[in-house]
Amino acid sequence: MDANQVVRGYLTLGLRLGRLEPGFVDSFTGDPALRKQVDNEPRPDPAALAADARRLRRELTGAELSEPRTRFLDAHLVALECGARKLAGEHVGFVDEVEAYFQVRVRPGEEDLYAQAHQRLSEVLPGRGSLRDRLADFREADEVPVRRLQGCVQALSSALRDIVRKRYHLPEQEIVEYRVVTDKPWSGFNYYLGGYRSRVAINADLGHRMSNLPHLVAHESYPGHHTEHCRKDAGLVAKRGFAEQSIFLINTPQCLMAEGMADLGLHAVVGPGWGRWAEEIFADLGLRMDGELAERVELAAAGLLTVRQDAALLLHDRGADPDDVVDHLRRWLLVPEQRARQMVRFLADPLWRAYTTTYVEGVRLVRAWLDVRAPGESLDDKYLRLLDEPLVPRTLAGEVADGVSWLSRNLSENGV
Repeated sequence: MDANQVVRGYLTLGLRLGRLEPGFVDSFTGDPALRKQVDNEPRPDPAALAADARRLRRELTGAELSEPRTRFLDAHLVALECGARKLAGEHVGFVDEVEAYFQVRVRPGEEDLYAQAHQRLSEVLPGRGSLRDRLADFREADEVPVRRLQGCVQALSSALRDIVRKRYHLPEQEIVEYRVVTDKPWSGFNYYLGGYRSRVAINADLGHRMSNLPHLVAHESYPGHHTEHCRKDAGLVAKRGFAEQSIFLINTPQCLMAEGMADLGLHAVVGPGWGRWAEEIFADLGLRMDGELAERVELAAAGLLTVRQDAALLLHDRGADPDDVVDHLRRWLLVPEQRARQMVRFLADPLWRAYTTTYVEGVRLVRAWLDVRAPGESLDDKYLRLLDEPLVPRTLAGEVADGVSWLSRNLSENGV
């Protein structure tokens, strides 16, 4: 196969898997004739699709694609093969499944570190009553009334868009439409529609707070998913002909990259002081937020990042009862039962069961990679690489290791 045949084979394989698992194809902005062809085919056999993935991986060696494209396609074909095998009824251990999808090997977090995070939270939120009660009081005071949710989202989006358009040069015609929805397993979702347009759904059931809403809007839109789709569409697809970037598939390495980058979006474009920045926006809307406190609470709670991944391991690797998983989430994340059950609902969904890893390991990997910068290299420079290049998790992990080694040698040579 030549390069075009291999890429078309990958796109066809992704679309065929989407026939078997609704929601698997997050977006496809490629050749509409190919989608129509796949839609009109007989229902595919998942075992045959797994074989197709293996065959395409073998064909990559002679396709004469650039190294980044070859690395990207190889990683994604591994993920698609695993997904097809599972759809064919083959048992795949949960940890192995996650590794095949996202190129990371997960393990449980440490409860001692969670206890330390609780202690930091207790110091940030002093007063009478248990930490759970004090945190609940903070969250209640921080909550956005449902009737104000749409307006708050629009205001935050407008402010972030102004920053991102100046910094990252988005296409003039790009636009995001926001809708408030209910009865979903997630808090927010970006539907990329092509043509530099996105529809972002915000789930009102979860009780959004002023301290998390800026992160959510940054995550879904500016500089997160919408921004990434726009820049890759304009750069990799339209200018460079990387047609494999016209499809976005759930449970693939690109998800871990995208979620880690999006979760750090507010960090990248606003950075320290984001609390005060958001406080001023909410004040213009007649809402009172303690931005400095929100920022301190977030920093103190950072040690609880892996709790949600623990819950996935308990549920799918250790076969724990869902009620026990709810208890684990309530104990360490200090969330109410309704919120914990919503999290378990997400974890129990067949399509999304492994996906929590993208938020946990994605954030850890991308943050470490952003923090390792060459002399003269800015945070903007590195974030633009995430937006513009076909990177995979193992590429970032390798660059982090190389950067740490370089820093260690440099410090040693300078007697530090």
